[in-house]
Amino acid sequence: MSQDLPPPPGWQPPRPPTGPPAGSGWGQQQPAPPPGWNPAPYPRVDDRRDPYADYSYPGGATPPGYPPPPPATLPVAHKPGAVPLRPLVLSDLFDSAFKIIRYNPRATIGAAVLVSAVALVVPVVVGLASGSAGSLTSPTTTDTLTDTQVVRLFVAFGGLLGGTELQSIGLLFVSGMIAHVTSAAAVGRRLTMAEAWAATRGKRWRLLGLSLLLGLGVLLVTGLVVGAVVLLAVAAHPAIGLVVVLAILLGVLLVVGYLWFWVRVRALAVPALMLEPVGVFGAVRRAVRLTRDQFWRLLGLLLLVTLVVGVAGGILRAPFTIAGQVVLTGSNNTGAGLAVYLLLTGVGTIVSSALLEPFSATVSALLYVDQRIRKEAYDVELLGRAGILPS
Repeated sequence: MSQDLPPPPGWQPPRPPTGPPAGSGWGQQQPAPPPGWNPAPYPRVDDRRDPYADYSYPGGATPPGYPPPPPATLPVAHKPGAVPLRPLVLSDLFDSAFKIIRYNPRATIGAAVLVSAVALVVPVVVGLASGSAGSLTSPTTTDTLTDTQVVRLFVAFGGLLGGTELQSIGLLFVSGMIAHVTSAAAVGRRLTMAEAWAATRGKRWRLLGLSLLLGLGVLLVTGLVVGAVVLLAVAAHPAIGLVVVLAILLGVLLVVGYLWFWVRVRALAVPALMLEPVGVFGAVRRAVRLTRDQFWRLLGLLLLVTLVVGVAGGILRAPFTIAGQVVLTGSNNTGAGLAVYLLLTGVGTIVSSALLEPFSATVSALLYVDQRIRKEAYDVELLGRAGILPS
């Protein structure tokens, strides 16, 4: 009786099955994976393996019946260039500095060598023009210096001093170029020497003024401390022990003050001046602001870099110093031997500066980038310049 009743309103007959035809393999049990295959060999968030390593199935294929692996979800720092765009640690500083110098040799080492070669020409030209170079080969029969030898020695020393000062100014401009080289390397660009020099246009005189201002500040404070000790010793006539104690205390304060000045002002002033639209005093204010609450960390990094540069510089200068000592000893301490000794030691200083100053300048520029990443999200700006994020 119930089978003769009409269906309820809206009822429809069931649809026929639409699955795959029989024998197609769908819905059947998938074959087992080969022996030794790891069902989850791909990196996960909790993995501690190298995210760049290849953990795929041997031969590059996916086992039959298994879905393709999910993409790696490990956080990887963006690194469009030679600098990882995140807060830098010590290994990042050294690694990035060597990479920047390696991939931009002409704009870093090449520029420094060019400046040093020009500076080295100055004492040679002065010696040839004044005739002091002739004393290097003139025979002498006495151990005392004649008036002519003394004059020639002073001329040769003056030419060497002038060459050293010229090299200091040239290396200052090279440090400004390296700031632009480092900024470009952070976004994957490589600057030539001409491009790096052109990037400093409009800032060269400011850079020279900044260097003179910082140098005069150090000389002024040092002169005031030394003058105060001398004035106390001469005018007040106190006990010698009191003068010594006061000199030691003032010396300690002077060293502490210079360390503060070195970390808070001098280390980042040049990159700030070259890479930001500021003047001399604006660069000083920017350096003080960027290094706030980072004194001890930056002091440790700068001391370590200074130690490395000092040891490497001593190794580079050693052959020139040894050769000068040999010549000076063999000449019985005559004017010719002393002139050769001064010339060789000066050449050693110029060569070591040409090779090591670019490294120091690169580290300073990297510290500037690091501090801006930590305080001002500079990495987002660099990623935009690199085309990874919308600018």
